[in-house]
Amino acid sequence: MAVSIIILAAGQGTRMRSTLPKVLHRLAGRPLLSHVITKARQLNPDQIIIVYGHGGETVPKAISEKDIIWVQQELQLGTGHAVAQALPYINQNSMILVLYGDVPLVGVETLQELLTVVGERRVGLVTVELSNPTGYGRIIRDKSGEVAKIVEEADANAAQREVREVNTGIMAIESHYLEQIIPKISNNNAQGEYYLTDTIEQTIIEGGRVTTVSVSDSIEVMGVNDRKQLAHLERTYQAREVTRLMQEGISFSDPERFDLRGELKAGQDIYIDVNVILEGQVVLGDNVKIGPNCYIRDTVLEAGVEVFANCVIEGAIVDTQARIGPFARIRPETVLSEKTHIGNFVEIKKSAIGKNSKINHLSYIGDATVGKEVNVGAGTITCNYDGANKHHTIIEDNAFIGSDTQLIAPVKIGVGATIGAGSTITRDTPPGELTLSRSSQQTRPKWKRPTKDKRN
Repeated sequence: MAVSIIILAAGQGTRMRSTLPKVLHRLAGRPLLSHVITKARQLNPDQIIIVYGHGGETVPKAISEKDIIWVQQELQLGTGHAVAQALPYINQNSMILVLYGDVPLVGVETLQELLTVVGERRVGLVTVELSNPTGYGRIIRDKSGEVAKIVEEADANAAQREVREVNTGIMAIESHYLEQIIPKISNNNAQGEYYLTDTIEQTIIEGGRVTTVSVSDSIEVMGVNDRKQLAHLERTYQAREVTRLMQEGISFSDPERFDLRGELKAGQDIYIDVNVILEGQVVLGDNVKIGPNCYIRDTVLEAGVEVFANCVIEGAIVDTQARIGPFARIRPETVLSEKTHIGNFVEIKKSAIGKNSKINHLSYIGDATVGKEVNVGAGTITCNYDGANKHHTIIEDNAFIGSDTQLIAPVKIGVGATIGAGSTITRDTPPGELTLSRSSQQTRPKWKRPTKDKRN
């Protein structure tokens, strides 16, 4: 049977104390809802329907995936009402899986097992036992151990509140059966809402059966209701990721001081120091070393690359055995070839740097093509912006750029050319020649430095 997934994402999340819809708060750099969508896609569903409400179009605009069916719940009348809004859009004769946009760490294996227990007049429900079940609906079983009903805490009596097995809200049910039951639930409860969990009691009343799938790790089904819970899930997520990465061949100076906010493809024998953040799509080759306090986003570091402390690298491709930093910034659309050296307080933007070239100190290279075996001295800048347009600089193979040089783009430095220190280069320079521009040095005898008038 085909699977249709309904994700409930309409809640306001008042305890977050935020104008941002709760499901758009970020875990590991991505909205909570995005994590749930990723898990849903791993089940290969025929359709994903997301019910949104609080924040209006903010939620669908934040999620750019075009094959999702978005349904607005204009009035916040409970989870049962939210699912009712999605019913007109579901495929007939499908299996319905209900997920929540603020429960990001649910396991795919759990969901797969849940789908296997569903059948004719048989509903699947994920439950968990908690040492402190406060706030959750309790699973009430009959004498034979079968689920009899779910009682929300606001409606529970003292004995029922002692029950530790609770409802997670994650459930699976055949579409035609859900369509029969949803109209039968009422809002006769303390909150005046239509609870999706009331479908469980209605199933039992009609002679159906509820089969539970229990998870052993409560973190898998933990929702986010406030910022403390969000922070707890963040650390849990990062701990899981770093454990997986260590098993795959990465060493960490301190596993608790590393954040992965995206996807990492990595080789072996990689070393990562403290306070490193990897974001977006990152690829690390064998034997890469990353020093402390580095931020790397959407970047490929090939085998043997070494990144020293306090570097920022974004949208770059770095070839084998290159060295970067410390305190370097590599900006998007930069390509560093094999064995390049980019040193301290150097910024590279939208430039290609050739094999064995060195830019070691206090320089800015933007919108440039730098050849092989080039040496760029300290304080060199490519003046690529004229106030309206960006222009390109070309430095050909084996050129030597003296310190404190300004290259006024567009300009081309010829093969093997040498630029004298302190020069401002405004025209193309010939290959193999020394080019420089300097005013004459003067010394003025008997000149005295001004002094402050002591009478003032």
